[in-house]
Amino acid sequence: MKNLKKGLVIGLVALFSATTFAQNFDKAPQIGVKGGLSFSNLYVDNIDDDEMLTGFNIGMFAKFPMTSTVAIQTEVYYTTKGAKLTYNDNFATGSTKFKLDYIEVPLLVVYNVTDMFNIQAGAYAAYMISGKVTNESDPAAFDFEGELDTEDFNRFDAGLAAGIAFDFNPISVGARYYYGLTKVGKEQNYSGFNAIFPDAKNSVLQVYASFSFN
Repeated sequence: MKNLKKGLVIGLVALFSATTFAQNFDKAPQIGVKGGLSFSNLYVDNIDDDEMLTGFNIGMFAKFPMTSTVAIQTEVYYTTKGAKLTYNDNFATGSTKFKLDYIEVPLLVVYNVTDMFNIQAGAYAAYMISGKVTNESDPAAFDFEGELDTEDFNRFDAGLAAGIAFDFNPISVGARYYYGLTKVGKEQNYSGFNAIFPDAKNSVLQVYASFSFN
């Protein structure tokens, strides 16, 4: 709960800062809520989306028009990330799920191609609040679930974001891709050797719907 509160405070501070920065904009900002599905993976060099982990995202957004075609949008939300590994060997078949939970804050430039369609690009920062690993197998003797120690990971994640959205005021639907630039694991000493585990970065595709209050 302490980590969740800390993540929420970081997100709300960022949202408030963006609101203050946008006070000189001509048009009133749009404030609303959003949520949807997250399809995540971890990558090292190349991104392989054959084994994506399905999760969700939910939170709030604020959109500040700058001109008739350009706006700045910031958000704060809870989102799941991680990866799924499917295996089949002589001992068992099954899947292991590596689940990470973040409070995330993207900052995006929104360009309105038409009144009903826009493209978005920018960056994001996120703070890890919890994590766990689960294994489901056949035979079930290999099943397990355990909490991860978040101190073994980089608590902060950051990267690039881009997407598209269709606006049906006050409802919008869209898709957005997040490309992590920071490694999920941090360097630690294992039996006298320094190594990073997991030596990988986050890759997430989100599909969402949002509702504007104004």
